[in-house]
Amino acid sequence: MSTVSVAEQGGIVTLSLNRPEKLNALCDDMIDAFFATLDGIARSSARVVVITGSGRGFCSGFDLSLASGGDEEDEGFWARRQERFGALVTRLRAIPQPTIAAVNGAATGAGLGLALACDTRIGSAAARFSSAFIRVGMSSCDVGVSWLLPRAIGTTRAFEMMLTGRMVEADEAERIGLIARRVDPDELLDQAGTLARSIAENGRMGTWMTKRGMWANLEIGSLQAAIELENRTQTFMLGTGGLARRAAERGFVKPKS
Repeated sequence: MSTVSVAEQGGIVTLSLNRPEKLNALCDDMIDAFFATLDGIARSSARVVVITGSGRGFCSGFDLSLASGGDEEDEGFWARRQERFGALVTRLRAIPQPTIAAVNGAATGAGLGLALACDTRIGSAAARFSSAFIRVGMSSCDVGVSWLLPRAIGTTRAFEMMLTGRMVEADEAERIGLIARRVDPDELLDQAGTLARSIAENGRMGTWMTKRGMWANLEIGSLQAAIELENRTQTFMLGTGGLARRAAERGFVKPKS
């Protein structure tokens, strides 16, 4: 059985983590399959990607049954594995398609990082979030969480989550902005699909540039630098002719004869 399953309909790809018996805990094979799937999606004509989990969980983080694995003689084994897992965030950010986390259950540890790495998130009433690393003898600074979480919910709440490792339930997650909204469990994928289609209705290039610009400006040093990037993005987009086409389609300007 594949550890990652993919379905596509109308340009919307649904990528499901598929180790339900482990609450979709991440193992090396799953990471490899996940990256290979993302590479294929990035080269495809897909417009939006929805990421969810099979069964009761979204992703319970690193599979702790692998904690004693590795070659004791290979001093670089854990460093390579850590870097591979950490690349989840940058790989998701790099694909041109916007990504939506449809969080159907527990998103803990690296699962929290995976959800945060998506461009936006919705959750079912069963969604739960925890920076669980600290509760298993590790640091909560892992797979991008120390950078992504405070940008999603602010430093005060992020510190509290990361230092305690406590579970944040769906209602609180919605209130603090960790998810855009909470929905009934049986409506989660339908709601994610509706959001995905509303994104896909916009131009492909403009959507890609918006995703890239948002991520770039999260890392930029000043408002003026952000505006400079925006100005150049808009100038580039104007040169594609998309504005004139859309304005004509919507009756704002008359098409040239």
